Amino acid sequence: MITFSSADLHAWLTAFLWPLTRILALLAMAPVLGNIAIPMRVKIGLGVLITLVVAPAIGPMPRVEPGSVEGLFVLGQQVVIGLAMGLAMRIVFSAVEMAGEIAGLQMGLGFATFFTQHSDGSTLVMGKFLGLFAALTFLSLNGHLLMLSVLAESFYAFPISAEPFSAAGWKNLADWGGKIFLAGLQLSLPVVAALLITNLALGILTRASPQLNVFAVGFPITLMVGMVTLMLSLAYFTPVIERLIAEGLEVMLETAASTRKVPPDASQ
Repeated sequence: MITFSSADLHAWLTAFLWPLTRILALLAMAPVLGNIAIPMRVKIGLGVLITLVVAPAIGPMPRVEPGSVEGLFVLGQQVVIGLAMGLAMRIVFSAVEMAGEIAGLQMGLGFATFFTQHSDGSTLVMGKFLGLFAALTFLSLNGHLLMLSVLAESFYAFPISAEPFSAAGWKNLADWGGKIFLAGLQLSLPVVAALLITNLALGILTRASPQLNVFAVGFPITLMVGMVTLMLSLAYFTPVIERLIAEGLEVMLETAASTRKVPPDASQ
């Protein structure tokens, strides 16, 4: 007769539960895979499938009772690590959407906004367009598969344990967040520069001909110049987005590795 002890049941539970928690947390925060349009059942099923593939290769789990205070600490730790890794990749998409927000405001599309459920607020049409462009670029580069590969590698960079966090990983993630403003400004710079020249030309034209209705003439011109400049710039967006995605994958792994505290004798 086959019998199981409570220790065996706890070992099997923790070997599946803790990796699943980190994986589901990343899927909830990650771009494309964590989109609100994807049903929750699909996300949970994908997380369970990935866990069944990854869990046997992770190694031994800490000898901690899942229902104890220390076990709940480990569970919360996996949630935080997964969310931090997903946030590192979502920052890339936020940077691209911010470029669209800046370009749309300069083009006069500030009134063309619509409500988005994933951000609980209004988004400019141009920001949504560049966000979809970034998502298509991400999928064409197999970024979703690379992201899952980095997720599996994170279990070796930061194994599941009851060790407390280190502040280095959070500083690394905060520094990466600064990329939103830098990359967003760089991507929107061609449109902003073209519209600046257009507005200067319209200002000179208005001074030369005061009877010209600048509001009736200027808006179609700025909109047309912005659209043409954006269309010509899209070909140059792909390498920049590809570089940001590659850097985002590196930051994902570095965030997981840096949050692990190094023992005092490890640096010797």
